[in-house]
Amino acid sequence: MTSSNKQTDLIEKLESLLGEQGLVTGAENLQYYANDVYRSGGQPLAVAKPISTEQVQDAVRLCADAGVAMVPRGGGASYTDGYLYPDGGHVLFDLGALDDIRIDAANLLVTVGAGASWAKLKEALDAQKLRTPFWGPFSGLAATVGGSMSQNTVSHGSAAHGVSAHSALSMDVVLANGELISTSAAGSTRNYGPDLTGLFTGDCGAFGLKTAITLPLIRTLDHCEPLSFAFDDFSSYHAAVRIAQAERLDDSHFGLDLALSQGQIGRQEGFAARLKIAAEVMRKAPRKLQGLAQLMRMAVAGEDPMRSGAYMCHFIVEGFDPADAAAKARRLRHLLAGVGREIANSIPTFVRAMPFAPLTNILGPGGERWVPVHGILNHDTVVAFNTAFHALVKDQQSEMDRLGVWLGTMFSPAGSAGFLYEIALYWPDHRSDYHRQTLGEEHLATIPDFLENAEAREYANELKEAIIALFQNFGAAHFQIGRAYPYLTRLDPRALSLVRSVKQELDPKGLMNPGALGL
Repeated sequence: MTSSNKQTDLIEKLESLLGEQGLVTGAENLQYYANDVYRSGGQPLAVAKPISTEQVQDAVRLCADAGVAMVPRGGGASYTDGYLYPDGGHVLFDLGALDDIRIDAANLLVTVGAGASWAKLKEALDAQKLRTPFWGPFSGLAATVGGSMSQNTVSHGSAAHGVSAHSALSMDVVLANGELISTSAAGSTRNYGPDLTGLFTGDCGAFGLKTAITLPLIRTLDHCEPLSFAFDDFSSYHAAVRIAQAERLDDSHFGLDLALSQGQIGRQEGFAARLKIAAEVMRKAPRKLQGLAQLMRMAVAGEDPMRSGAYMCHFIVEGFDPADAAAKARRLRHLLAGVGREIANSIPTFVRAMPFAPLTNILGPGGERWVPVHGILNHDTVVAFNTAFHALVKDQQSEMDRLGVWLGTMFSPAGSAGFLYEIALYWPDHRSDYHRQTLGEEHLATIPDFLENAEAREYANELKEAIIALFQNFGAAHFQIGRAYPYLTRLDPRALSLVRSVKQELDPKGLMNPGALGL
């Protein structure tokens, strides 16, 4: 049978298994799936949308028999070629229908379908005053639990509880031959013997398709003290963050430079956004007078907190009661008093009220294309990296100005030890099908559009690669490795051999997201 005939036969079998609604075909329909936030890749042969773990297994077996590559796609907000297969002709697995949430409050466990968004999980758990330790990235309206476990991510809960992988207890994974495995012998712990769950965190789907994840539960804390500080230089900012990470007083914190504070964050400060934030602040305030007082502080602050320093850091401190939250906030103020200066806390209040923002930030504040580049650094290398990075930017500034390329930086904890340094690159360029379908014409009509700009796009990519190389010079690690960041070259020979052996054991034909992790 020819390759074309095999593909036709596979599509017919998949349609028979999944039904017309469960399989996307046709070049026009598939073009959207050939793009991520950053760029385009090879077009899939089809997109499979199974509605059960059993359908996932059966679809995987069909693809394996046909020798067709299988690539998982979560919420779609990847920008590291995580689900872009350059060769095309693959079957893309969209597991969004696997979104069941089973709460076991007695045992403080929740089992979540891989396709459930973090926003859906939070809504289900809020009703029982429960949460997971890590409870999602800022993109949690779209980002799925399975995607975050495959890619690793930070944000809500990371200061106190680490990254997404740290909150996983066990996973159900469909392997490349269609077999289903569970990674833990006991659902309440991932440490019953060797940590098999850890093997599948951050694998970018190269080892299998996750269908369900079990996470621990903790009680939510209703009382919150948002705090913001400004710093005139990066070394002071980093010193403050290091102090905060060692103390673990806050549940979450994040930092922004002046460019991002006034750009991406500032863009959220329109009148409609303010009304929505105000409603959320009042709804979530344990005491309505406390909520009203917070709104008054935000109104007085206006936009000044976004222009208060070269760097700003925003903390969300939670407590069992108002006194507990206030005591932690008082301790944090004391520790940071000689390093930065406290400013109005409207930005962390915004994030507390609306933790999962719409995906409007996948384009720049002026409609520019956008891609972030990040590294997780040891604290003793952070300031030196920042100096080297700004030297790189200074060397490139004239070309950046000529092509309309600009950047900003943001920062986040990765547990108590890691410092995540993220650089957002922007350049003028035409939107892709991904941007048009994700954001919709109504929103896009409110921001500028650009003509195709191949020169600026290529330069932005070259700058991105130069930044990645600089991160590597400082020994940085990376989340969301996909096909964008080096991984195998960082392993010692024995570790490399082990990783390749695992891939060979789980996926001997090399059909599961080929090229991810460099495999």
